[in-house]
Amino acid sequence: MRKTRLLYSVLVVVTIFAGLISRHYTFIPLFIGDILWALMVYFIVRFLFSSKPIKFAGIISLLFCYAIEFSQLYKAPWINELRHTLFGRLVLGEGFLWSDLLCYTVGVAIGILIDLLRQKPKS
Repeated sequence: MRKTRLLYSVLVVVTIFAGLISRHYTFIPLFIGDILWALMVYFIVRFLFSSKPIKFAGIISLLFCYAIEFSQLYKAPWINELRHTLFGRLVLGEGFLWSDLLCYTVGVAIGILIDLLRQKPKS
């Protein structure tokens, strides 16, 4: 369990680094950052619930990502001010987009695929 959590913590850091790099270079499409964000959420969920099944982590990750995206429809002044900070922009986002839901689904699916390949028995 300890090795597993270490692996997921490293994957979270690598994914954050990749996401920050994706925002730095203009030739990388913006949707890549959304995919990486969802992948990071998946790895965090796997870190927190490493003994739970992959299906559980996938569902929790998607629910979290979708909840954050739908929360962007809420436009109260206090949360809009929070969204104008770096933390708010990175975590809460700024505006609702249906395409982001697709990106989050792809990001979580990549995380699940990585887990399934990692658990595949060695022949």
